[in-house]
Amino acid sequence: MKKRLKLLLLLLAATLPLKAQDVIVKGPDGNLQVAVTCIGGGKVVYSVSYKDKQMLENSPLGMETNVGDFAKGLKLTGHEVNKIDSRYSLNRIKTSQVHYRANELNCFFDNAKGQKMQITFRVSNNDVAFRYTLLRQGDTGSVRVMNENTGFAFPEKTTTFLCPQSDAMIGWKRTKPSYEEEYKVDAPMNERSHYGHGYTFPCLFKVGEDGWVLVSETGVDSRYCASRLSDADNGVYNVEFPMPEENNGNGTIEPAFALPGSTPWRTVTVGETLKPIVETTVPWDVVEPRYATEHDYKPGRGTWSWILWQDGSINYDDQVRYVDLAAAMGYEYVLVDNWWDKYIGRERMEQLIKYARSKGVEVFLWYSSSGYWNDIEQGPVNKMDNSIARKQEMRWMQSMGVKGIKVDFFGGDKQETMRLYEEILSDADDHGLMVIFHGCTLPRGWERMYPNYAGSEAVLASENLIFSQHACDNEAFNATLHPFIRNAVGCMEFGGVFLNKRLNRGNDGGTTRRTTDIFQLATAVLFQNPIQNFALAPNNLADAPGVCIDFMKQMPTIWDETRFIDGYPGRYVVLARRHGDVWYVAAVNATAEPLKLKLSLPMLPAGDAVSVYLDDKKLQPQQKEQKIKTDGTLQLTVQPMGGAVIVK
Repeated sequence: MKKRLKLLLLLLAATLPLKAQDVIVKGPDGNLQVAVTCIGGGKVVYSVSYKDKQMLENSPLGMETNVGDFAKGLKLTGHEVNKIDSRYSLNRIKTSQVHYRANELNCFFDNAKGQKMQITFRVSNNDVAFRYTLLRQGDTGSVRVMNENTGFAFPEKTTTFLCPQSDAMIGWKRTKPSYEEEYKVDAPMNERSHYGHGYTFPCLFKVGEDGWVLVSETGVDSRYCASRLSDADNGVYNVEFPMPEENNGNGTIEPAFALPGSTPWRTVTVGETLKPIVETTVPWDVVEPRYATEHDYKPGRGTWSWILWQDGSINYDDQVRYVDLAAAMGYEYVLVDNWWDKYIGRERMEQLIKYARSKGVEVFLWYSSSGYWNDIEQGPVNKMDNSIARKQEMRWMQSMGVKGIKVDFFGGDKQETMRLYEEILSDADDHGLMVIFHGCTLPRGWERMYPNYAGSEAVLASENLIFSQHACDNEAFNATLHPFIRNAVGCMEFGGVFLNKRLNRGNDGGTTRRTTDIFQLATAVLFQNPIQNFALAPNNLADAPGVCIDFMKQMPTIWDETRFIDGYPGRYVVLARRHGDVWYVAAVNATAEPLKLKLSLPMLPAGDAVSVYLDDKKLQPQQKEQKIKTDGTLQLTVQPMGGAVIVK
């Protein structure tokens, strides 16, 4: 009877319509899995699981273009799987030597008109990257993307750690958006974003007790716009293009590219813990250099007067004092900020550059990005957005020996703006100039794409500590977010490490720093950027604790390895970075209570003595020796708003 029933069921199943089969690809160790499925109406979805736990449910794929609809009516015509095993070196990210291994799935689709689209997934042990490729469609050699259907559908139990996208053309001198809004942590998915425009990348999610997911994008250049995530609709976050009002309405919001061509990569990093989130290299794994360089660009440390002494310091005499500070600290650079063209002038700037170089200090100069999409008065303006003026300016800088520029106030993510970023970088490389961006978008793989790229702000950075006490009160909270979110996917030019207690020129007024001196030292390790312009002031040589000055003199800015040790976004973080054969382990505490930690430090030899920088009970900095226990652990207490650094 059982055999007859089984045969009947098999015959019945054979007469039913065949159900669409998942196309599955897994990472090399088999734990991370992506499934791609065609569902009703010819729509395509994907899902992501890790160790059989659902991290993303069925999430939409596809795009609508001016040449055809690639979001519905799709038919999967075939697929192929390839193995990727590559190595590269890059000294401007969190680790200098990268071994990237992944399995690549290419899915081939026809739409209702027979037009062809390819979706490529690359799946490593903890990262998924995917993008769309469109072939030439008959006689059509270009495409305009009207909308992307790309989405990320999270399980209902998910909470969020997100930064809202601001309105366009608001804020100081109408310079937003600039990725400088405040995060909310452990928020429910149904909570709407502050401005109603969704969220800036990267976006961190906690999937109940199952693990963590970081969503971002990489590989954005002149051939596409930058994107963001929408507010959630029943747990689904969709990719959104820029707002029409960005950059004063200049440029289209829909990107266009030549065929055949591809979109940027969307990335999904998954882990049971935060370790894969902090240590991911996927933003650089899936991109390639856009051009080679003949120049030898040197990362390093710098001083800058503007952060504490503000606009009034942009004069010859004050800049000499900051050159002398850089020389006394053994730093490589000094940054001369806005208004130098008016208050120092070109002739005296040439003298200042000669003086700095005589002291072994090289110069970065500030520029506005434009003059026609905001109300900025600070000069120089109208130099970087015009190719003729830009090249003339860069030739002058090269002749004077300037080593880099800081370009500010971009205010948009349209393709036109991405093109400007790339043009500035390319022209700067022709003249041996490194580039730091400020008031800008998130870098998206740019450290590997552009050899002279030296960092981006794109965060609520150090200047806000000067502008408001609220920012000072929340400094520790924000510092515990960045290693897990913003700094996990790209360089972050924060401009921190204050040793003034009061954040003004005289160290006697303005906002009050709430964090300890050791906390400040720890951020020099926590925040990664190849050029670090620290917020030290000339008076610190006399009024700051000697232990802090000595630490900052030997502080590196490039790292060979980064490891997550412990932490939770918004509460505390412990991070280890290696420079050569020296390890730096940094911890900061944003809670109101002393944090007692037992740290597992397998990279440090058991039984060896290490140098520990800590706050004492009176919150004064101290340095002492402590031994790693035989089990590879070390115990320490981090004070509220305080920090610790271990050096070995």
